[in-house]
Amino acid sequence: MAYYKPQQIAEITVENGVKKATNPLLTVLILGFLAGAFIALGYLLDIRVIAGAPQEWSGVVNFIGAALFPVGLILVLLAGGELLTGNMMAISLAKVAKRITWGQALKNLALITLSNFLGGVFVAYFFGHVVGLTGSGIYLDKVVELAGHKLDASFLQAFVSGIGCNWLVALAVWLCYGSDHMSGKILGIWFPTMAFVAIGFQHVVANMFLIPAAIFEGYYSWGEYIINFIPVWLGNMVGGGIFVAVAYWAAYLKDGNKAEISGPKASSQKVRAKKHA
Repeated sequence: MAYYKPQQIAEITVENGVKKATNPLLTVLILGFLAGAFIALGYLLDIRVIAGAPQEWSGVVNFIGAALFPVGLILVLLAGGELLTGNMMAISLAKVAKRITWGQALKNLALITLSNFLGGVFVAYFFGHVVGLTGSGIYLDKVVELAGHKLDASFLQAFVSGIGCNWLVALAVWLCYGSDHMSGKILGIWFPTMAFVAIGFQHVVANMFLIPAAIFEGYYSWGEYIINFIPVWLGNMVGGGIFVAVAYWAAYLKDGNKAEISGPKASSQKVRAKKHA
């Protein structure tokens, strides 16, 4: 199983960030919509499995749900998608490496925020509300409970929780870039993603599904959602952009050192952007 060292992963991530920032508009919007929907489907799976479990099993049930949620990120990174939290890391690293402009970085993050939201809301409305997968009984109770917990957090709590979330999610993306084999990528994605869900950190794209799903059933309001969205978005940006991208740029790329990329894909070029990110 080919495995890249951290400095090599940093260079691969820069190339991926450049590619993300220069993708055609239609590609960005389609892949962003798909990523938002994939994360929503992972969350929907989590809810459908854990909703009926007895309260006294809460610890075990929380782990089971956390173990299922990574399906969404696996689909994003292996099937194809543009996820805001991953882009916050890759785009930031490409920017601090001076490979893209501020305008390209901000444009990408804005477009991915919008398209991820549309994907998450699509699943929340059509699968959750219209089909009824989150609209009644124990499933509705669980959605309302989880959404209420997110909304109850103060601005500071939501912001700090967002940092913790994307520190782990961005590392999941980082580890995915570190392997050339699907099995290695899945393992790299699964562990950090499972950890952030089990801990209970706030993920801005996951919330794009969860909170609207509750709103569509008559609970909470869009104003309350926006109040949650802002600190979680900012916290996720700090977690992926500072705690991963800037940290690894300072550790591995700041002095301009280049690593030799070895492995099956190295024959054509030293650093190659992965298409599934």
